[in-house]
Amino acid sequence: MKHFPIIFALALCLTFCACGNTEKPSQTVETKTDTIITRTVIYRPGDHNSTNYRIPAIVTAKDGSLVIATDKRKFNDADLPEDIDILINRSTDGGHTWSEPYTLVEGQGVGKGFGDCALVHTNDEGGLMAAFVGGCGFWQGRSENPLRTYVSRSYDNGQTWTDPKDITDELYGAKCENEVSRSWWSAFFASGNGLLTSTGRIMFVLAVRDTESWAACNYVAYSDDNGETWHISGRASQRGDEAKVVELADGRILMSIRNEGERWYNISDDGGSTWQPETSAWPDLVATACNGDIIRYSTENENEKNILLHSLPCAEGRRNVTVYVSYDEGKTWPVSKCVVPYDAAYSSLCILPDRTIGLYVEESDGDTLGYSMVFYNFGLDWIVK
Repeated sequence: MKHFPIIFALALCLTFCACGNTEKPSQTVETKTDTIITRTVIYRPGDHNSTNYRIPAIVTAKDGSLVIATDKRKFNDADLPEDIDILINRSTDGGHTWSEPYTLVEGQGVGKGFGDCALVHTNDEGGLMAAFVGGCGFWQGRSENPLRTYVSRSYDNGQTWTDPKDITDELYGAKCENEVSRSWWSAFFASGNGLLTSTGRIMFVLAVRDTESWAACNYVAYSDDNGETWHISGRASQRGDEAKVVELADGRILMSIRNEGERWYNISDDGGSTWQPETSAWPDLVATACNGDIIRYSTENENEKNILLHSLPCAEGRRNVTVYVSYDEGKTWPVSKCVVPYDAAYSSLCILPDRTIGLYVEESDGDTLGYSMVFYNFGLDWIVK
């Protein structure tokens, strides 16, 4: 087990909670998880002979361990078709220490790399699934030469993984039987969290280039047989990008959609198969166009109210990653706190067994070129007080 060298804790009394504050985290150590943040650097540029790292995903496995996926961008910080590996790490002590990296899939050169991993529970005991893409790149894809889509499974809470299974022809492209998606130019999974619904449906949101237009829209890829076969939903947005889904208490599915300015959303009444004809906007979630995460913290059967959490930058530009709280199933987001008060971008959320919150995030505090990949752990009380 590798013990990564930097573990910081931040006292509640620090003043960085305002989105405009640019102070770096303190190194003050506290012990109460409801009043502090623990900060653990997992990757820095240059680690393991890689110039850059990006694209966080995190999930709490069924045995309570934390599992993360990260793009190892070996030669530069660019997206596919660059040569990229996907790494998996696990923590069994709440994120304080992390295993050596496990290579989920290894790139073999430009045009032969992989990236943009999303993680989700499956219906298996100890089951997890990773969904990711590989090959030519999103903007280079064509229906006859699509960006490939893959899934890989773990049956032991993320310790080992199966060889990738290519599911592209089930989803889209010239060889797909679906008349709607057969002509799509390109598609990729939104990295971070997928969704396992209460009915057992597995879902990932796709950003799709469905015409020659230089723009993306959103659909859902879903499976009702634990990932054996895959289907495509109706279109959820006319314009969009990386998007995430969460199940509401009444079984509806809420989609949060990347946008510049007010964050867009849509709702499905049938488990994600179809969506409302038009998206709506959240006036209290205003951010630069960036990937974030949305997850459920509690349900109406627990002591807390129904609580959803959302992570996004809170600034013009990619900085000040903030966690927002909703008490009304995503209608409003009245409470928030900035967790990373300087340059930061993509983020992913999880809930630990002790009911604290985990945030895995790209951040750059100016000390290094490119993003470091950092895990934060804090209590809900730290956010809402």
